[in-house]
Amino acid sequence: MTEKIDVNGNSVPVNNRPPNTEYGADDIQVLEGLEAVRKRPGMYIGTTSERGLHHLVYEIVDNSIDEALAGYCENISVEIKEGNVIRVSDDGRGIPTGIQPQTGKPAVEVVFTLLHAGGKFGGGGYKVAGGLHGVGAAVVNALSEWLTVEVCNGEERFIMQFDRGAVVKPLTSLGKTTESGSTVTFKPDSQIFDTVVFDFDTLRTRLREQAFLNAGLRITLIDSRPGMENKIEMRYEGGIKSFVEHLNKNKNPIHDEVIYLEGSKDESIAEIALQYNDGFSENLLSFANDINTTEGGMHETGFKSALTRALNDYGKKYNIIKGEEKLTGEDCREGICAIISVKLINAQFEGQTKTKLGNSEMRTLVESVVGTGLANYLEEHPATAKVILEKAVGASRAREAARKARDLTRRKTALDGASLPGKLADCNEKNPEFTELFLVEGDSAGGSAKQGRDSKYQAILSLWGKMLNVEKARLDKVYGNDKLMPIITALGTGVGDEFDISNLRYHKVIIMADADVDGSHIRTLLLTFFFRFMRPLIDNGHIYIAQPPLFKIVYGQQTKYAYNDAERDQIIAEIRAERPNARIEVSRNKGLGEMDYQELWDTTMNPETRTLLRVEMSDATHADEIFTILMGEKVEPRREFIEQNARRVVNLDV
Repeated sequence: MTEKIDVNGNSVPVNNRPPNTEYGADDIQVLEGLEAVRKRPGMYIGTTSERGLHHLVYEIVDNSIDEALAGYCENISVEIKEGNVIRVSDDGRGIPTGIQPQTGKPAVEVVFTLLHAGGKFGGGGYKVAGGLHGVGAAVVNALSEWLTVEVCNGEERFIMQFDRGAVVKPLTSLGKTTESGSTVTFKPDSQIFDTVVFDFDTLRTRLREQAFLNAGLRITLIDSRPGMENKIEMRYEGGIKSFVEHLNKNKNPIHDEVIYLEGSKDESIAEIALQYNDGFSENLLSFANDINTTEGGMHETGFKSALTRALNDYGKKYNIIKGEEKLTGEDCREGICAIISVKLINAQFEGQTKTKLGNSEMRTLVESVVGTGLANYLEEHPATAKVILEKAVGASRAREAARKARDLTRRKTALDGASLPGKLADCNEKNPEFTELFLVEGDSAGGSAKQGRDSKYQAILSLWGKMLNVEKARLDKVYGNDKLMPIITALGTGVGDEFDISNLRYHKVIIMADADVDGSHIRTLLLTFFFRFMRPLIDNGHIYIAQPPLFKIVYGQQTKYAYNDAERDQIIAEIRAERPNARIEVSRNKGLGEMDYQELWDTTMNPETRTLLRVEMSDATHADEIFTILMGEKVEPRREFIEQNARRVVNLDV
């Protein structure tokens, strides 16, 4: 009970509880079988967007990968068939078809119809498995319009069919065979997913990663859809060494050989491959039982501490590190490309997304493998050791230069008497959850945006000129840069090792640039900066891209806007259908600066009418590769990328 004061100043008791309503046993719902999955699919696959759609494929493939980890599978095939049907087959042992004692049903039926059922819960079917980490075949079945599973056990072939998770054809024998393996064919349910169209490149990226992590395993990806025919076979005898070579192919390695370290203890195995390049970013990927541990974990911790110790010890021993100098972990990882892959029994995954390895024994193992192995390697390869240490020492000195530049910037700010950039028109709302910052190209567009905005919650920061390409720059070059520092100051998070997302002043950071080549360049430069120096802003969904209209369509006293050619044509067709003789004027917007403030508000800034694209990153490895190609020093990979993707460009204004 609390109190409130009435209009006469009297204290009045208040009951904070809502009015009593009937709430009994009838209000408790029990969702039978896979009904819960169909009711709340996001709880099981995260999202029903394109990312969730592709996750279905990964779940089935992961089960085949587990057969490979167990030593029973050498070939996996994934085919996108007409109608966006997926067919995954392997040459493993085949899903068991005998009667499962607890349920009295065929084991294959149990696997595809019951949650938390499988051969990875201690029954001895698998020692090392990644599939346990996922949501399993039953969820894929529940979210498919139909699914068929065929199993060969070396003696007999079986088939079973399901519709939206329910059995429609019981397990049936198709006769004798000497083959072994499983084939799962399914069609995602359009009632569940926003789109059911699979992307070949998305699947290729994930499957290629799996092929790298399992040396010698052959994974074939086939696209059989009419007009989209494609086939790629992935098999890498070099394993994670080949993975590092692939990741560094568009960069400039500073030593030729990929350093490979491995070790084991009891039934756990650790593999590490690393190579430095002349870039300034860190590309560290870790895996546990082939699961990408994007939040890190004990194996990453062990790697980082052992790497830092080994380089400091070697540098001190041979006087490459002078006096009281000491390399930090960031210094030692500048320009590194490294893969950490561990295989273990009873992997413990933590974190909100279950992508953080919690097994403490893996820290000890990786620390031992890297500490001893890297120390020996550096002693045996003094030329390589020298260039790696010089790279790390250079990073250390640049870090000190960045600190001085940061302090100088702070002193200048203090002397100026202003903590926020002069070109920032801030908003009145102080709660960052409700605020937006528009990064606007050009002073004229910035002026229109300032006039048209809702100053209660929308802030405007005008940008001018081309900014620094941070793909080719260290942090010390960022501090003091007159194009980037206003952004850093306005956001409030700091940058580099000082970055703290809890200090973010705006939860929507919206890039608003012209829909032309120059605007695209500015967007790419900004995204490169956020990816390299403020990546948590992307990871946490704070970065957006505004979508100003391309066309203004005027007829009579009415005005409509179109955001692409197809929408323009559709609007014109609709006008003609209603007013065959209407005079229609179509003009292409040349830039944000040519729109008056009311137009800019109506089309691009008003939450009720605007379209925003949120920048998401489903694959950090692929994102790193794209930024390197687009913004790196090598011209040839960029030319190849343009040639391969030129036909996909829309709304190109040159």
